[in-house]
Amino acid sequence: MKRSVAVSADSTSKFLNRKDLIAYFLVAGTGAAVQLVCSSLLQDWFDLSLTQSVWPSYILSFGVGFVLTKFFAFDARRTNQTRREMVKFVMVAIFSGFVMDLAVRFAVMVTESNFDPLEYQIPYSKKVVDITGLACYVFGMGCSFVSNYTLHKTFTFKSTGFYDRLKSFIK
Repeated sequence: MKRSVAVSADSTSKFLNRKDLIAYFLVAGTGAAVQLVCSSLLQDWFDLSLTQSVWPSYILSFGVGFVLTKFFAFDARRTNQTRREMVKFVMVAIFSGFVMDLAVRFAVMVTESNFDPLEYQIPYSKKVVDITGLACYVFGMGCSFVSNYTLHKTFTFKSTGFYDRLKSFIK
């Protein structure tokens, strides 16, 4: 009996816990949808390029990401550590934003020099979708997903003592 309890305790603390990974994937998918819509609107309304729309759309999807990640992905709604988790979340988000930005810029650089742009005209619309740019954006978001999951799982929603050290350092 004790052996099965130890095994189940180990399985919930695993880094690649299936439940956490699926929940985070669904949450990140929602955040990614918000980010893609914001990016598309920013490109259309303000005539921004793909790379110029990455950061503003990432910031706009930030609030959605924090709430969904805290409440659904890592089931941290009853931790009473929201301020601490928010500080850590911002740090991780900034780092992952740079990961995404660099990945998008790299993918755009590679595709522009090696491939002809692929575009798709939406039927019954004036909107033309840059498929190549969208693929670059999704690649960057995938890189950010890996970074976010890893850091949120091991840092943001786990008590590491970092927040207390940061608070004492600031005072």
